[in-house]
Amino acid sequence: MSRISISKRRRSTSAVADVLIRIGAIVGSLLFIGIVLAIMGYDPINVYGKIIQTPFKRFGGVMNYTIMLTTLSLGIAIAFRMKFWNIGAEGQFYMGAFGAAAVALSMGDLPPIVLLPLMFIAGFICGGIWAVIPALIKAKFQASETLVTLMMNYIAIAFISYLQYGPWKDPAALGAAKVPNFSENAVLPEVLGVHSGWIIMLVLVVIMTIVLKYTKFGYQVDVIGESETTAKYAGMNTVKIMIIAVIISGGLCGLAGFMQASAVEKSITDSMSAGLGFTAVITAWLAKLKPPVILVASFGFSILLQSGNSLQLMKIPSSITEIMQGVIIFFVLASEFFINYKITWHGKNSGAKEAA
Repeated sequence: MSRISISKRRRSTSAVADVLIRIGAIVGSLLFIGIVLAIMGYDPINVYGKIIQTPFKRFGGVMNYTIMLTTLSLGIAIAFRMKFWNIGAEGQFYMGAFGAAAVALSMGDLPPIVLLPLMFIAGFICGGIWAVIPALIKAKFQASETLVTLMMNYIAIAFISYLQYGPWKDPAALGAAKVPNFSENAVLPEVLGVHSGWIIMLVLVVIMTIVLKYTKFGYQVDVIGESETTAKYAGMNTVKIMIIAVIISGGLCGLAGFMQASAVEKSITDSMSAGLGFTAVITAWLAKLKPPVILVASFGFSILLQSGNSLQLMKIPSSITEIMQGVIIFFVLASEFFINYKITWHGKNSGAKEAA
């Protein structure tokens, strides 16, 4: 009787094979999307052409998304590497924006060279504090950080809504629920046509690459992620390391909020993240939690996000880009199966044949 068996590979595939499989998955997803578009009555070549043109026609918008996604994904990556499932980037983003806004609105007369670093620090601290709360709850009560961080997203958004409609409501906005705009001193300057957050983003990518790959702390984070029992046996203070890592995780997400509030919104609103805190979970995971790859993945997703407006001009629903994201994710995740497992076909009258 013929049957198929699935078993875990005894040794991983080569790095080149891994890359080729993932590239093949992306190409396959694009071909599949093209077929779906054709069935729906759209010209796939025209659609892909519009998407490819997006970074040239809407470079500023693509970079704004890239800065946010990359910074949020870096924050998520350090937590995920130690198996702390931080799904709270959205809330940490908003609390970081809150910290930066509190400084901007109360000290707006300070010179930019003083005010912007204070906003930077406040954004990092507020994001870090918001992330460390579920970490402490997990350490004390063994509660699921996935649920706690997820629920805290909505608390953070509700808090910003309260400020927007209440204490921070601009009396000069003629009744509109709006927080006052920041002073010019609180706005990140532009460099080469894009706000200087891109410089901060690149510096963070370099720092996180060094920290995670070449420092003792990065090694400890990876060991805890592999086995907390092993880490404890080796004498590591796992709770202390987890707290530090989670503070950094939330702090980075808070910095994304600071940059968005300062450079793009020049204020804060309860819808300023556009859900990128959740999208960042996807880009971090697809990039295998590696900072340089996170930058590339975030840029690619940013092109898809920004291309929605261009597609609408072609009378194509912007939701098509969301479908494309989902299909790409599905194919890439499916490729992980073939990297980690092998499929063996056991023929009726023959020996086993390896299919993948």
